[in-house]
Amino acid sequence: MPKMPWHPASGTGIVTAENAKKVIRLARYGCTNRPFFHIVVMESFKEVRAPPIEQVGTFDEVVNERNEKLVSLNFERIQYWIANGAQMSKPVAELLGLSGFFPIHPRSYMLAWRNRQAADAEAAAAAAAAATAESAKQETEAKDC
Repeated sequence: MPKMPWHPASGTGIVTAENAKKVIRLARYGCTNRPFFHIVVMESFKEVRAPPIEQVGTFDEVVNERNEKLVSLNFERIQYWIANGAQMSKPVAELLGLSGFFPIHPRSYMLAWRNRQAADAEAAAAAAAAATAESAKQETEAKDC
């Protein structure tokens, strides 16, 4: 009878490709100051630049002339890998939430809230600057009369 390999949970420490945890994550490509990401399926213990099992999408985070960030996703293959136990990194989960594949990630809501707060503060500062400029203009007109 052939000797069967031990199960990884038995404490052997041997991890093979068949029982390794798979993860869907971003792999950075592109040039300096021009990042471009591939959305890939890899073993979790491999380096980001290691050859992936499969590429399931791309993400170009630099905005184009229409102020768009381009994303392409193969939803069928992503669904296959998730069904086979693949985990996702947080940036990929955010992208899938924004694309409608998953519920919107809480980090997306927090980022939108921070952007709204910053825009409101900037608008309030601009209004205050306009009001002080208007009052200064009225004071100079009053002194001239």
